[in-house]
Amino acid sequence: MRRSTIIFVLLFVIVAGVYYYLNNREEPADITITLEPEDEITYLFNADVGVPTGIRIESKDGAIVEVERSADNTWALIEPFEAAANSGSVEAAASQITTMRVLDTLPDIDLDVVGLETPEYELTVTFGDVERNVSIGVITPTGNGYYMLNEDGDVVIVLAGAVDGLLNLFANPPYLETLTPSPTATETPLPTATPEPATPAPATASP
Repeated sequence: MRRSTIIFVLLFVIVAGVYYYLNNREEPADITITLEPEDEITYLFNADVGVPTGIRIESKDGAIVEVERSADNTWALIEPFEAAANSGSVEAAASQITTMRVLDTLPDIDLDVVGLETPEYELTVTFGDVERNVSIGVITPTGNGYYMLNEDGDVVIVLAGAVDGLLNLFANPPYLETLTPSPTATETPLPTATPEPATPAPATASP
């Protein structure tokens, strides 16, 4: 067999092999990556309600602390007595309100078990003309949150740090401390001389 014929046969075999491979290879399976959606973060109060203009906390034994934002954006203490408030500490607590993250929702749970049959505290937050009311129960066994009853009647667990910031207003009412004036010294009057009693006149003998 001539050399040219051998080369032709080899080329034919190679081309046929490539053709067979290309037509019979398995197509790669489609790789589909499914991304699990992240858990949606929800908050007890939505940020779109604006900034708080009033906070009121009442304990189950009837004690109350209430603060209110004035027109000039400073805070005043309303309860347990009226006074100028430490705006810095109140503002720090108020900033926690829109960060009160809901960790979980607990359907069909006994309210008495989580301290919500008779709530430990009643929290009222005012946003301009909107008033929101929620109840605060006991802290969770792990200490990471508080059981709370939202306005929809659902029992939720709310991140403890934000709630503690508000309850600190109750434990330490944020009145603005003022200096107490020192008592004014009073002069002690000197004792006056007591007049000596008059000497009685000598008795005169009767005749």
